Amino acid sequence: MTKPLVSILDDEPEIRTLLSDVLQEAGFDTMSFGRASAFEAALAKRTPDVCLVDLSLPDTDGLTLVHRLALEQGAVVIIISGRAQVQDRVTGLELGADDYISKPFDPAEVVARIRARLRSTRPASRASNTARFKNWTAHFDRYMLEDEGGLETPFGAAGESFDRAMDVRVSRLRTKLREDPKNPQLIKTIYGAGYIFLGDVAWV
Repeated sequence: MTKPLVSILDDEPEIRTLLSDVLQEAGFDTMSFGRASAFEAALAKRTPDVCLVDLSLPDTDGLTLVHRLALEQGAVVIIISGRAQVQDRVTGLELGADDYISKPFDPAEVVARIRARLRSTRPASRASNTARFKNWTAHFDRYMLEDEGGLETPFGAAGESFDRAMDVRVSRLRTKLREDPKNPQLIKTIYGAGYIFLGDVAWV
């Protein structure tokens, strides 16, 4: 039987080595990366069963990466970070992480949490390309938003960087969603961290 694959993204070599050794002893295959660019290049070739992601990365924003993984990958996403504030934990989970482990951590706890997440039945809808929320339907395969009247409008482009000109992208998306710019209800700003989508989503 193929061993579950765990990808480790952390800029600290000691953390990567510790996690890799412990997980291999527990029966997992592992891949370790110190930079997000190498991590994402590997994802294009093989999707791991679990992604362990540090938020403090040298070449990208960890929260943005977590959100992208939640949208595009079928893997369990677990944040392992030295940011122990409640707001960081809430933001990470709201952006799509399946779990949040604070540093310093007990390696045995990491193994236990990974096993628990893999035992859980992940909704098949996470792999869907269509999501419904409020009066909208988002078609991620076509980068189109559809309102309740069937009118469609593009909200992005395939291959376009998620975190490039983020503020402008969010502002345009809020406009397409007809949000009140002074009091948006679907996309909230978390100052110093990014944005959170607060709509109830049904994947179809």
